[in-house]
Amino acid sequence: MKAFFTSVTLLLLVSISVFAQSAQTEIMLLGCDHFQQLYKKDNRNTDVLSPQRQKEIALIAERIQKFQPDMIAVERLPEEQPELDSIYNLFTSNQLQLSTLPDGRSESYQLAFNIAKNLKLKKVYGVNAPGGTSQSILSNGENIDMYKEEGMQVRNMARAQLAKIQDGSLSIGDYILFLNQPEIIQKTHHLRYIMPSRVTNGKFTNPDALVDTAFVNPKYIGAELTSIFKNRDYKIYSNIVTTQLKQQSRRILVVIGQAHIGSLQSIFRDDPAFKIMEATPYLK
Repeated sequence: MKAFFTSVTLLLLVSISVFAQSAQTEIMLLGCDHFQQLYKKDNRNTDVLSPQRQKEIALIAERIQKFQPDMIAVERLPEEQPELDSIYNLFTSNQLQLSTLPDGRSESYQLAFNIAKNLKLKKVYGVNAPGGTSQSILSNGENIDMYKEEGMQVRNMARAQLAKIQDGSLSIGDYILFLNQPEIIQKTHHLRYIMPSRVTNGKFTNPDALVDTAFVNPKYIGAELTSIFKNRDYKIYSNIVTTQLKQQSRRILVVIGQAHIGSLQSIFRDDPAFKIMEATPYLK
Protein backbone atom coordinates (compact mmCIF):
# COMPACT_ATOMS: atom_id res chain seq x y z
CA MET A 1 0.00 0.00 0.00
CA LYS A 2 2.85 2.38 0.88
CA ALA A 3 4.46 1.68 -2.50
CA PHE A 4 1.13 2.39 -4.21
CA PHE A 5 0.78 5.80 -2.58
CA THR A 6 4.41 6.58 -3.37
CA SER A 7 3.80 5.76 -7.04
CA VAL A 8 0.65 7.88 -7.13
CA THR A 9 2.49 10.80 -5.51
CA LEU A 10 5.31 10.58 -8.03
CA LEU A 11 2.82 10.41 -10.89
CA LEU A 12 1.04 13.51 -9.61
CA LEU A 13 4.32 15.40 -9.24
CA VAL A 14 5.34 14.50 -12.79
CA SER A 15 1.92 15.52 -14.11
CA ILE A 16 2.08 18.86 -12.27
CA SER A 17 5.59 19.47 -13.60
CA VAL A 18 4.55 18.71 -17.18
CA PHE A 19 1.49 20.96 -16.84
CA ALA A 20 3.58 23.80 -15.39
CA GLN A 21 6.02 23.59 -18.27
CA SER A 22 3.26 23.53 -20.88
CA ALA A 23 1.60 26.55 -19.24
CA GLN A 24 4.76 28.63 -19.07
CA THR A 25 4.72 32.16 -20.44
CA GLU A 26 7.60 32.76 -22.83
CA ILE A 27 9.60 35.93 -22.20
CA MET A 28 12.30 37.54 -24.32
CA LEU A 29 14.47 40.13 -22.59
CA LEU A 30 16.03 42.27 -25.32
CA GLY A 31 18.99 44.28 -24.06
CA CYS A 32 19.55 47.65 -25.70
CA ASP A 33 21.77 50.66 -25.44
CA HIS A 34 19.80 53.87 -25.07
CA PHE A 35 19.58 55.17 -28.65
CA GLN A 36 19.05 58.73 -27.45
CA GLN A 37 22.43 58.60 -25.69
CA LEU A 38 24.18 57.17 -28.76
CA TYR A 39 23.33 60.29 -30.74
CA LYS A 40 26.09 62.79 -31.51
CA LYS A 41 24.78 65.85 -33.31
CA ASP A 42 27.83 66.14 -35.55
CA ASN A 43 27.90 62.43 -36.51
CA ARG A 44 25.09 61.09 -38.71
CA ASN A 45 26.21 57.51 -38.13
CA THR A 46 25.02 57.81 -34.53
CA ASP A 47 21.55 59.02 -35.49
CA VAL A 48 18.95 56.25 -35.50
CA LEU A 49 16.65 58.62 -37.40
CA SER A 50 18.96 58.66 -40.43
CA PRO A 51 17.71 56.70 -43.48
CA GLN A 52 20.41 54.03 -43.16
CA ARG A 53 19.86 53.47 -39.45
CA GLN A 54 16.08 53.39 -40.00
CA LYS A 55 16.57 50.53 -42.47
CA GLU A 56 18.65 48.70 -39.88
CA ILE A 57 16.05 49.22 -37.16
CA ALA A 58 13.31 47.99 -39.50
CA LEU A 59 15.35 44.82 -40.04
CA ILE A 60 15.74 44.29 -36.27
CA ALA A 61 11.99 44.73 -35.83
CA GLU A 62 11.29 42.29 -38.66
CA ARG A 63 13.49 39.66 -37.03
CA ILE A 64 12.29 40.11 -33.45
CA GLN A 65 8.60 40.13 -34.37
CA LYS A 66 9.01 36.53 -35.56
CA PHE A 67 8.87 35.72 -31.85
CA GLN A 68 5.23 36.85 -32.13
CA PRO A 69 4.88 38.53 -28.73
CA ASP A 70 1.36 39.32 -27.56
CA MET A 71 2.68 41.77 -24.97
CA ILE A 72 5.52 44.28 -25.36
CA ALA A 73 7.01 46.11 -22.37
CA VAL A 74 9.46 49.00 -22.26
CA GLU A 75 11.59 50.96 -19.80
CA ARG A 76 8.94 53.53 -18.97
CA LEU A 77 7.21 53.97 -15.60
CA PRO A 78 3.66 52.58 -15.24
CA GLU A 79 2.64 56.08 -14.16
CA GLU A 80 3.52 57.23 -17.67
CA GLN A 81 1.11 54.73 -19.27
CA PRO A 82 -1.50 57.33 -20.33
CA GLU A 83 1.17 59.33 -22.17
CA LEU A 84 2.58 56.15 -23.69
CA ASP A 85 -0.90 55.11 -24.84
CA SER A 86 -1.58 58.51 -26.39
CA ILE A 87 1.68 58.52 -28.35
CA TYR A 88 1.22 54.91 -29.47
CA ASN A 89 -2.35 55.53 -30.65
CA LEU A 90 -1.24 58.54 -32.68
CA PHE A 91 1.67 56.54 -34.10
CA THR A 92 -0.42 53.54 -35.13
CA SER A 93 -3.03 55.76 -36.77
CA ASN A 94 -0.27 57.47 -38.78
CA GLN A 95 -0.91 60.83 -37.11
CA LEU A 96 2.55 61.11 -35.56
CA GLN A 97 6.13 60.85 -36.76
CA LEU A 98 8.39 59.60 -33.98
CA SER A 99 11.11 61.95 -35.19
CA THR A 100 9.02 64.90 -33.98
CA LEU A 101 9.22 63.78 -30.33
CA PRO A 102 11.97 65.20 -28.08
CA ASP A 103 12.99 61.64 -27.20
CA GLY A 104 11.92 60.14 -30.52
CA ARG A 105 15.19 58.25 -30.89
CA SER A 106 14.41 56.13 -27.83
CA GLU A 107 14.48 52.36 -28.31
CA SER A 108 11.05 52.28 -26.65
CA TYR A 109 9.68 54.06 -29.71
CA GLN A 110 12.05 52.96 -32.47
CA LEU A 111 11.97 49.25 -31.66
CA ALA A 112 9.03 48.50 -29.37
CA PHE A 113 6.49 50.76 -31.08
CA ASN A 114 7.38 49.55 -34.56
CA ILE A 115 7.21 45.88 -33.57
CA ALA A 116 3.91 46.41 -31.75
CA LYS A 117 2.43 48.28 -34.71
CA ASN A 118 3.51 45.57 -37.15
CA LEU A 119 1.86 42.95 -34.94
CA LYS A 120 -1.26 45.11 -34.49
CA LEU A 121 -0.97 45.10 -30.69
CA LYS A 122 -3.24 47.53 -28.86
CA LYS A 123 -0.73 48.76 -26.29
CA VAL A 124 2.91 48.92 -25.25
CA TYR A 125 3.33 48.63 -21.49
CA GLY A 126 5.60 50.65 -19.21
CA VAL A 127 7.25 48.37 -16.63
CA ASN A 128 10.17 50.45 -15.38
CA ALA A 129 10.60 51.24 -11.68
CA PRO A 130 12.11 54.22 -9.87
CA GLY A 131 15.44 53.77 -8.18
CA GLY A 132 18.84 52.74 -9.37
CA THR A 133 21.87 54.98 -9.44
CA SER A 134 25.22 55.42 -11.15
CA GLN A 135 27.99 52.87 -10.61
CA SER A 136 30.35 55.81 -10.15
CA ILE A 137 29.06 56.51 -6.62
CA LEU A 138 31.18 53.53 -5.52
CA SER A 139 34.63 55.11 -5.72
CA ASN A 140 36.44 54.18 -2.51
CA GLY A 141 36.93 51.39 0.02
CA GLU A 142 38.93 48.22 0.40
CA ASN A 143 39.40 46.34 -2.91
CA ILE A 144 38.12 49.34 -4.88
CA ASP A 145 40.94 48.87 -7.41
CA MET A 146 39.52 45.46 -8.40
CA TYR A 147 36.16 47.06 -9.07
CA LYS A 148 37.64 49.96 -11.02
CA GLU A 149 39.83 47.66 -13.12
CA GLU A 150 36.90 45.46 -14.11
CA GLY A 151 34.84 48.55 -14.84
CA MET A 152 37.54 49.86 -17.15
CA GLN A 153 37.70 46.54 -19.02
CA VAL A 154 33.93 46.51 -19.60
CA ARG A 155 33.89 50.16 -20.67
CA ASN A 156 36.76 49.61 -23.12
CA MET A 157 34.88 46.65 -24.60
CA ALA A 158 31.80 48.84 -25.08
CA ARG A 159 33.80 51.76 -26.46
CA ALA A 160 35.28 49.55 -29.16
CA GLN A 161 31.78 48.80 -30.43
CA LEU A 162 30.64 52.40 -30.11
CA ALA A 163 33.63 53.51 -32.19
CA LYS A 164 32.40 51.22 -34.97
CA ILE A 165 28.92 52.73 -34.72
CA GLN A 166 30.45 56.18 -35.00
CA ASP A 167 32.56 55.37 -38.06
CA GLY A 168 29.66 53.55 -39.74
CA SER A 169 31.30 50.12 -39.87
CA LEU A 170 28.81 48.49 -37.46
CA SER A 171 25.06 48.25 -38.01
CA ILE A 172 22.57 48.85 -35.21
CA GLY A 173 21.46 45.24 -35.64
CA ASP A 174 24.95 43.86 -35.12
CA TYR A 175 25.42 46.18 -32.15
CA ILE A 176 22.24 44.86 -30.51
CA LEU A 177 23.35 41.31 -31.32
CA PHE A 178 26.68 42.02 -29.58
CA LEU A 179 24.93 43.40 -26.48
CA ASN A 180 22.75 40.28 -26.19
CA GLN A 181 25.52 37.70 -26.51
CA PRO A 182 25.48 35.58 -23.30
CA GLU A 183 29.15 36.26 -22.57
CA ILE A 184 28.64 40.03 -22.87
CA ILE A 185 25.56 39.90 -20.64
CA GLN A 186 27.61 37.92 -18.11
CA LYS A 187 30.42 40.49 -18.09
CA THR A 188 27.99 43.37 -17.54
CA HIS A 189 26.15 41.43 -14.85
CA HIS A 190 29.35 40.52 -13.02
CA LEU A 191 30.50 44.14 -12.90
CA ARG A 192 27.14 45.44 -11.69
CA TYR A 193 25.89 42.68 -9.38
CA ILE A 194 28.83 40.51 -8.32
CA MET A 195 32.09 42.47 -8.19
CA PRO A 196 30.85 45.36 -5.97
CA SER A 197 30.40 43.08 -2.94
CA ARG A 198 34.18 42.72 -2.78
CA VAL A 199 34.42 46.42 -1.90
CA THR A 200 34.05 47.15 1.82
CA ASN A 201 34.59 49.93 4.34
CA GLY A 202 33.86 52.91 2.11
CA LYS A 203 31.22 55.53 1.45
CA PHE A 204 29.21 56.63 -1.55
CA THR A 205 30.42 59.64 -3.52
CA ASN A 206 27.68 62.14 -4.45
CA PRO A 207 24.80 59.63 -4.22
CA ASP A 208 21.50 60.39 -5.94
CA ALA A 209 18.60 61.76 -3.93
CA LEU A 210 16.85 58.39 -4.22
CA VAL A 211 19.69 56.65 -2.36
CA ASP A 212 18.75 56.66 1.32
CA THR A 213 22.21 56.91 2.88
CA ALA A 214 20.76 56.77 6.40
CA PHE A 215 20.43 53.00 6.01
CA VAL A 216 23.69 52.37 4.14
CA ASN A 217 26.25 50.32 6.09
CA PRO A 218 29.77 51.53 5.16
CA LYS A 219 31.21 48.11 6.02
CA TYR A 220 29.24 46.57 3.15
CA ILE A 221 29.35 49.57 0.82
CA GLY A 222 29.72 47.49 -2.36
CA ALA A 223 26.89 45.14 -1.43
CA GLU A 224 24.78 48.21 -0.68
CA LEU A 225 25.25 49.38 -4.28
CA THR A 226 24.25 45.99 -5.66
CA SER A 227 21.17 45.97 -3.43
CA ILE A 228 20.07 49.30 -4.93
CA PHE A 229 20.32 47.86 -8.45
CA LYS A 230 18.65 44.57 -7.50
CA ASN A 231 15.83 46.28 -5.64
CA ARG A 232 14.88 48.16 -8.80
CA ASP A 233 15.08 44.98 -10.89
CA TYR A 234 12.68 43.16 -8.57
CA LYS A 235 10.24 46.04 -8.95
CA ILE A 236 10.58 45.84 -12.74
CA TYR A 237 9.99 42.09 -12.48
CA SER A 238 6.89 42.76 -10.37
CA ASN A 239 5.55 45.20 -12.96
CA ILE A 240 6.09 42.64 -15.73
CA VAL A 241 4.45 39.69 -13.97
CA THR A 242 1.48 41.66 -12.64
CA THR A 243 0.83 43.08 -16.11
CA GLN A 244 1.05 39.56 -17.51
CA LEU A 245 -1.50 38.34 -14.97
CA LYS A 246 -3.92 41.08 -16.00
CA GLN A 247 -3.41 40.56 -19.73
CA GLN A 248 -2.97 36.77 -19.64
CA SER A 249 -0.15 37.13 -22.14
CA ARG A 250 1.65 34.03 -23.41
CA ARG A 251 4.66 35.66 -25.13
CA ILE A 252 6.28 38.78 -23.72
CA LEU A 253 8.96 40.98 -25.26
CA VAL A 254 10.76 43.36 -22.90
CA VAL A 255 12.90 46.08 -24.50
CA ILE A 256 15.19 47.40 -21.78
CA GLY A 257 18.70 48.62 -21.00
CA GLN A 258 21.28 45.85 -21.41
CA ALA A 259 22.61 46.31 -17.86
CA HIS A 260 19.34 44.87 -16.49
CA ILE A 261 19.34 41.70 -18.58
CA GLY A 262 21.55 39.39 -16.50
CA SER A 263 19.74 40.27 -13.29
CA LEU A 264 16.25 39.92 -14.77
CA GLN A 265 17.21 36.61 -16.39
CA SER A 266 18.34 35.27 -13.01
CA ILE A 267 15.00 36.27 -11.47
CA PHE A 268 12.87 34.80 -14.25
CA ARG A 269 14.89 31.56 -14.25
CA ASP A 270 13.66 30.98 -10.70
CA ASP A 271 10.04 31.59 -11.68
CA PRO A 272 8.55 28.35 -13.08
CA ALA A 273 5.68 30.30 -14.61
CA PHE A 274 8.10 31.71 -17.20
CA LYS A 275 10.42 30.36 -19.87
CA ILE A 276 13.24 32.63 -21.04
CA MET A 277 13.62 32.85 -24.81
CA GLU A 278 17.08 33.93 -25.95
CA ALA A 279 17.10 36.97 -28.22
CA THR A 280 20.25 36.15 -30.18
CA PRO A 281 18.75 33.47 -32.50
CA TYR A 282 16.17 36.02 -33.64
CA LEU A 283 18.75 38.76 -34.16
CA LYS A 284 20.92 36.77 -36.59
